[in-house]
Order: sequence, then structure tokens, then C-alpha cells
Amino acid sequence: MHKLANRLDHFSDSVIRRMTRIANQYQAINLSQGFPDFEPPKPLIDALKQAADDGPHQYEITWGSAEFRHLLAKKQQNLMNIDINPDENVLVTCGSTEAMMCAVMTVCNPKDKVIIFSPFYENYGADAILSDATPIYVPLIPPTFEFDKQQLRQAFEQGAKALILCNPSNPCGKVFTKAELDYISQLAIEFDAYIITDEVYEHMVYAPHQHLYLASFPNMKERTICCSSLSKTYSITGWRLGYIIADKKIIDGCKMIHDFLTVGAAAPLQKAACAGLALGEDYYQKLTQTYTDKRRLFLKGLDDLGLTYYEPQGAYYVLVDISEINPFNTDFEFCEWLIREVGVAAVPGSAFFKHPEYRYIRFHFAKQEPTLIAALERLSKLKEKLSCLKN
Repeated sequence: MHKLANRLDHFSDSVIRRMTRIANQYQAINLSQGFPDFEPPKPLIDALKQAADDGPHQYEITWGSAEFRHLLAKKQQNLMNIDINPDENVLVTCGSTEAMMCAVMTVCNPKDKVIIFSPFYENYGADAILSDATPIYVPLIPPTFEFDKQQLRQAFEQGAKALILCNPSNPCGKVFTKAELDYISQLAIEFDAYIITDEVYEHMVYAPHQHLYLASFPNMKERTICCSSLSKTYSITGWRLGYIIADKKIIDGCKMIHDFLTVGAAAPLQKAACAGLALGEDYYQKLTQTYTDKRRLFLKGLDDLGLTYYEPQGAYYVLVDISEINPFNTDFEFCEWLIREVGVAAVPGSAFFKHPEYRYIRFHFAKQEPTLIAALERLSKLKEKLSCLKN
């Protein structure tokens, strides 16, 4: 038989989702794949029950229900400080995963180059490869995860057509500063490139840091493709509702790609999710405070355990440095052992870096307080178990 497609040689299955499967096998506390263990807001649950009875149960218009798009446009234009026409600037997708893939496929021809900051959410490299584009990786340098301006300029000089920007960043929790975003926007304009943003953690930013939308920067609205989802904001990762906000010309292209990728997002879930989009400002303030408290609890626990980590400015992930305690050859072996012997799941940091990097593992803290306390209690046995392993 003929060999399968060559693109399969350039990436593997998701390491993050793989760690969840291993965690389930050993009944470990799953701090690897970033989903909460608490319920969505009650208005969404009530609306979902109503949608189960009343529908809609058939196809919605392929680029999203009118009610969903209008509510989303109203919410986001208040945040982003740009005009958003729900009929021209919004596309509803099957999660931000499809949104990102749709954006890359809309922008890039085969062999076009796409800049990706490293460390990066593992889907981005696969998005480029599946679109027959060529990734150019620019490092974010620990511990502050800043980029080198000259390296970024050199990446644009190679003819990059787009840059993928995750802000706040997964996995390192970096929130890009105004000065950094200014520089990125200047390069995008100078080299006539698109910026594809992933902003799913926009409401999880910790003081004194502030999330700024690149689309609101001067002359950037027409070249910024904002991708996001409702998954993290409303604790509905399984609903798979995402969206793209962009210039009409870009959205028209994305609609065509989206139509043949998935046809459309689930109609009853769009209907139910409107209850979330209609929530007031107090919901988002409370959400930020909730995650601020979870972050404080988990980081204090890591401090008490004497583990070295990089303090996240946004999102709900923590990169922990295991270089001084890892007796294995790789971070993946360490994570497998951690699941089996300690009962806590993390993601090997190498899944997020382009070049070999085995110093880090990633935990997330999007869990109920008792779950985080239980995980920290199990992790308190970590060094003891490692000592026994060495002996």
C-alpha cells in the first residue's frame, strides 16, 4: 500500500491529551489537561436544559446563530474597544481549536511561513503543518519569557506571512506588555503580515498585569485575526464553542474554510451559551478573582514544597523546573512516574518547546480548592519518593 501523508511525519498525537489518558488509567489527579472540575454558571445549565426541550436541534446558519453573534459582538467590542459588526466580523466555530486552524488555512498558502513563539501550545505547530505552511520558531526566554527583538525581526525578514500570538500565553502564563505588542504590531505593518491571536485566557490576568487586545492597536484591526472560545471563560470545555473576530474580508474567507471543515457549531449549545454571553460585568470580575485565589493557593503550596516555578501573569498554568530533582532521562519519563507513584498528572514541558527541553513540567490550577489541596498533599511526598527511587 502507498505510504500515508508525509505531513504525519512532522507531529505526533497531543501529549496533553495523552497525559489525561494515562492519568485516567492510574486514577491520578489530573493537573495536565486544562479543564475545570466545577460546574458552569447556573444560567448556562438552565439554558441547556431548556434547549434540550425546545431546540434548535437542526443546523444553524453555518457561521453561527444571529443571537450568539450579536451577544458576542456586544461583549467583545466593549472589551476590545473596536467596532464589531456581528454579521460581518464574527464567525462561530467548533472551539478555538477549529478557529485557529481555520485562521491559518485562510491566511496561508503552501510553503508560506508562520512565526510561532516557543514555548507554545502544541496545536500551533500542527496547525501550520496541516496547512502546508512552514513554522518559524522564536524563543521566549525564561524567567520573564521576553523575546529578543532582533530575533523576531529576523523571523519577519524571512518572509513570514503571519505570527501566532497566544496572550495570555499557554504554557508559561506570560502576559505581553504594551511595549512588546507595539513592537509586534510595528513589524506586522512593516512586513505586511497577519497576526493570529489566541485570547482564550483574556479574563484570567493577575494584577498588576493587564490584557491588551492587539486588534485595538493603530492600523492593526484589518490584519489581526482574533481567535478565542467560551470554554475557559464559562467552564464549558466540552461544549466546543469558539469564534473568530476579524475584518470582513478575512471573515468571508474563514467562513468558506469553516463551512467545509465542520459546517457549523452545535445549534442547541449555541442557544444555551447565549445565557453566558448575556452575563454582566460582575461575572467576569468574580471569575478573575476566583482564579487569582486559586493561583495564590497553588503557588503557596509549591513554595511550601520547595519547588521552583515561574509565576504566571495570566492563564491558569505553572511551569515547574524539575532539573534539580529529575532522575530520569526525559521529562516525559518523570511525568509518567509522577502519575503512577505520586498520583498527580502534569504535562512534560518538552511538548511546548521546538528544541529539546526537558527541564520543565506544566501543572494547571483550574480545579476546586479541595482538588488543589489534595494534589498538593500528594506532591508533598514527591521528594521522599524520589529519594527512595535513587536509593
